[in-house]
Amino acid sequence: MKIFKEEQRFTQWWLWILLITINGLFLYGTYQQLFLKIPYGDNPMPNSMLIITTLVLLCFTSFFYFTKLETRIDEHGIHYRFYPINLNYKKIPWKDINEVNVIKYRPITDYGGWGIKGNAVNVKGNIGIKIYTKDNKNKLIGTQKENEARSVLETYKLKKQ
Repeated sequence: MKIFKEEQRFTQWWLWILLITINGLFLYGTYQQLFLKIPYGDNPMPNSMLIITTLVLLCFTSFFYFTKLETRIDEHGIHYRFYPINLNYKKIPWKDINEVNVIKYRPITDYGGWGIKGNAVNVKGNIGIKIYTKDNKNKLIGTQKENEARSVLETYKLKKQ
């Protein structure tokens, strides 16, 4: 019995540079305005709004840090979750699958980017597990382990025949 497991996170360098820079600016602005008593910017926010904005940005960054796409393929089917949005795994049993392939796709033009986008869930890259279901609710799950996913899927395709 073959099992495929994958855990992906948002690790794009440009995303983390952007988030850290924005957080750094707001943390510095909060420090400057609250502790040094120097207004931050030409038209400074009220202290309460600056604190709330800084906390929201820190929470948003923490969300990206803890977010992960987990995928498992086993004898029961394909399981995935986009934690912490999905606390439980979603399962697509083999009996509900017409066809499944590892494909190359265009994240922005095909699905509108990364994250949970309609019938796609991904965090980076342009390789995915495309699932064609019997009820026409097709799904794409991003993967960074193209060859490993393909190998395990071939094992279960052969068993299904």
